[in-house]
Amino acid sequence: MSGVEIVPQSGPGDLAPPEVTVVPAPAGPRPGRRTPLSMLLPGDASPWTARLLFVLFAVGLFALPNVLGEPSEIRQWAEWLCYAMVAVGLDVAWGYGGMLALGQGLFFGLGAYAMGMHLSLEQVPKGSLPSFMGLYSDYTKLPALWRPFQSFWTAAAIAVLVPMLFAGLLGLLVFKRRIRGPFFAILTQATAVIFALVLIGNLKLTAGFNGLTGFTKIFGRSKYAPDTNRWLYQVAAVGLLVVLGAAMALVRSRYGRLLKATRDSEDRVRFLGYDPALVKTVGFVVAAGMAGLAGAIAAPVFGIVSPGQFDAVPSILMLCWVAVGGRGTLWGAVLGALLVNWTRVTVSAARPDDWQYLQGLLFVVVLGFIPGGFAGLLRSRYQWLVAMVTGRSGRGGRRPAGGAQSAVPAGDVADLVGEGA
Repeated sequence: MSGVEIVPQSGPGDLAPPEVTVVPAPAGPRPGRRTPLSMLLPGDASPWTARLLFVLFAVGLFALPNVLGEPSEIRQWAEWLCYAMVAVGLDVAWGYGGMLALGQGLFFGLGAYAMGMHLSLEQVPKGSLPSFMGLYSDYTKLPALWRPFQSFWTAAAIAVLVPMLFAGLLGLLVFKRRIRGPFFAILTQATAVIFALVLIGNLKLTAGFNGLTGFTKIFGRSKYAPDTNRWLYQVAAVGLLVVLGAAMALVRSRYGRLLKATRDSEDRVRFLGYDPALVKTVGFVVAAGMAGLAGAIAAPVFGIVSPGQFDAVPSILMLCWVAVGGRGTLWGAVLGALLVNWTRVTVSAARPDDWQYLQGLLFVVVLGFIPGGFAGLLRSRYQWLVAMVTGRSGRGGRRPAGGAQSAVPAGDVADLVGEGA
């Protein structure tokens, strides 16, 4: 089927709608014809490219423990995979939704504490008090707050649903009042600080600053068994794949396009009849649920759950993972979380006093000179390489549907319909 060319007949200042003449496109090969090779090129944005990368990533993920070998290294990577889950959720909120959430540690901590409370009860006979309550409290029976966590499935559900519920209430309260930008960032950071202070101030219920420790038994397994670390790694890998797959489906969906449109222009989305507050709240809730799931898996991996792991500073570091990897690219969020934490451990082992300086320098360089993060840098270099090999430009305008060609220059399309359209 041959394409068509649309030529506007009136100027931009005319009040009457412009007339459009449909001109048959020149005969010849259909432009943009999809081939097995072109579907893998970045300009086509084929879903099969993401699916292929996802499968290769999953294979590499489950093969990694065989390469590492040492149980301590496997446990370390399991921890980083949990961080990557948080980064993916944060990228949905910040990269795709434009919500600068500086308190993601709150949702990560809620999930971790929910599972940590279950693990604390697993260490003692059923109906007994956790060991720290014998030291810090005068309780004679299990407090009502702790009773639901005797069941693993209840604790797992609470770890995910409570952060989502809290994010939903906070999001509606904030976004309905059109609070955004730095005010939203400060507000979310304040919630993380308050969460840590509440934990520290309730010594009898949460063990205060010391946190929940002593997880020698993990879901019926001994913490010191040789295969426990590998099993925890596999759980974290499955969790990351679930989170990553869900995030990919979300950002490619109609809602994902609406979320990006809201990020680019809330007023235009509101003019089109949508509620930006509701759109942003849903994205914020999804990010909180992913952070809660990551926290639930991270609790047995860490072996300790304390307030210092989830306050303002770790929340800011989570944001830096996404910035370094590449905001608005899910693979970039995974890359940033793994790369920054791998570098932290590697540099700290060799030069423990220099990591903070190197970390600060890394963030300054990325924000100042690589605003797209390492994922953006890799993408641009790959597109340049493809253009060199195939002889075509890696950049282009939007491809009209049905093979039609527009006489409007590609750069002007965004000006006409808006970036978020």
